Amino acid sequence: MAQYFQIHPQDPQVRLIRRAAEIIQAGGLVVYPTDSSYALGCQLDNKDGLERIRRIRMLEEEHHFTLICRDLSQISAFAKFGNEAHRLMRQLSPGPFTFILKATRDVPRRLQHPKAKTIGVRLPDNPVTQMLLAELGEPLFSSTLIPPDEEDALSDPLDIRDRLEKVVDLILDSGIVTYAPTTIIDLTEDEPKILRQGRGVVDFLA
Repeated sequence: MAQYFQIHPQDPQVRLIRRAAEIIQAGGLVVYPTDSSYALGCQLDNKDGLERIRRIRMLEEEHHFTLICRDLSQISAFAKFGNEAHRLMRQLSPGPFTFILKATRDVPRRLQHPKAKTIGVRLPDNPVTQMLLAELGEPLFSSTLIPPDEEDALSDPLDIRDRLEKVVDLILDSGIVTYAPTTIIDLTEDEPKILRQGRGVVDFLA
């Protein structure tokens, strides 16, 4: 049965963040809020956590997973990018953007896109996420909490608890988080390309 923490969305309680980090570091799978939706998260080397996410969301092998990072220096350990990409990410972060980058050798193959060898990275503008990442000292392996055969992520933590309390280890309730898909930007080539227009707006990119 999942633990359930009610956490302040703007001023998260330190003791709850520390306990959440302990659960993640012990191999737990958590539901946590971002600036665009609730998401599922676990440590990068948590193979069981990855498989649990796949089962919950019924994902196919080619699904693009995401690393939730604290800052650009964390991203550089897991993704390859040049100066132009660095400037663009710095300009747009933190915010509702997902960047597709070529994965480095430090990224386990199971976390990469099986054909493109890429990884999605995010730097969310959310106090709970940012404090949790700071406490962990490492990125979160993550996937938006969209149920199978549904188009939108779950937004009500009470609904999440009803559906998932037996299959996750912790739910961080920071209130309703209305789903607003991120804008996905491909930075694997010289020219940035918007793959999905979402909440994030970049006027100077087509």
